[in-house]
Amino acid sequence: MSIANVDLPVPGSALPDALDRSRGIDLHLHSNASDGVLAPGDLVDLCHARGLTHLALTDHDTLEGVAEARRRCERHGIRLLSASELSCQWRGIAIHVVALLPRGASPAFEAKLEVLAEARRTRAREIAHRLEKIGLDDGLARARREAGSERPLGRPDFAAALVTAGLVPDRKTAFKRYLGAGKRGDVKTHWPLMESVVGWIRDAGGVAVIAHPLRYGMTRRKRDLLFSAFIKAGGEAAELVSGYQNPDATFDLARQLDFHGLYGSLGSDFHYPGGALAPGTISPPPRSHVKPIWRHPALHAFASGA
Repeated sequence: MSIANVDLPVPGSALPDALDRSRGIDLHLHSNASDGVLAPGDLVDLCHARGLTHLALTDHDTLEGVAEARRRCERHGIRLLSASELSCQWRGIAIHVVALLPRGASPAFEAKLEVLAEARRTRAREIAHRLEKIGLDDGLARARREAGSERPLGRPDFAAALVTAGLVPDRKTAFKRYLGAGKRGDVKTHWPLMESVVGWIRDAGGVAVIAHPLRYGMTRRKRDLLFSAFIKAGGEAAELVSGYQNPDATFDLARQLDFHGLYGSLGSDFHYPGGALAPGTISPPPRSHVKPIWRHPALHAFASGA
């Protein structure tokens, strides 16, 4: 199956009207401000080298890396959206919602990020406690060493700690056995409700986007229910393509987004060099009637190159 690579659109030019003609765009990227590996500036340098012209830095529950990324984007002539991938729950299922913030963060929104940071701290203590039962002694300190900073801890930090402790051979196995959905280390009870998080985004003048909807293990019917609840709360978009996806599933997802009238977004969900996907590499979006997220009125300046 093919993966779409970027070409070299002219910086500052208007973005296309169709998702299947999008190039040089990645609206889901992570730096070491959360669970990515690269510093925000280094991440932007890599994006520039790959020909990207429009980005959103979407670190988990934080905007800490945006200022550094913006300075580097200005040097390269890249357009950047302030953004964050926010953690929440719907019907007991952990859901991620990307906040695209064309106006930047309001003081009220930054206060809500602190709510999520505290939820992450509480969650990390609970994950560490649970993993002690399978032999990860002093798990909180081990995960902190893997993170290499004082940022809020996430499951990838505990996955790395399990690998270093010799309890699993690699991070993929750590998630499969202990940290994936429904496993011992999958703690989600501390996240706010999806409806609340969507409200935070709207109050900040932002656009709420359901991240990677095909990754939650839902039936098509349950995704319909998720989308309906999301729209009722004020959500307006979902990621049509997130990294590498089955083309049939992506085509069917496009039909769902079109039915619900949701805008479509896309991104690599890049975390570290050397993985399967680099910035800007995604499965090809199918031809569809789904409107690109950059055609949302709030994102006009970002899309037009004005």
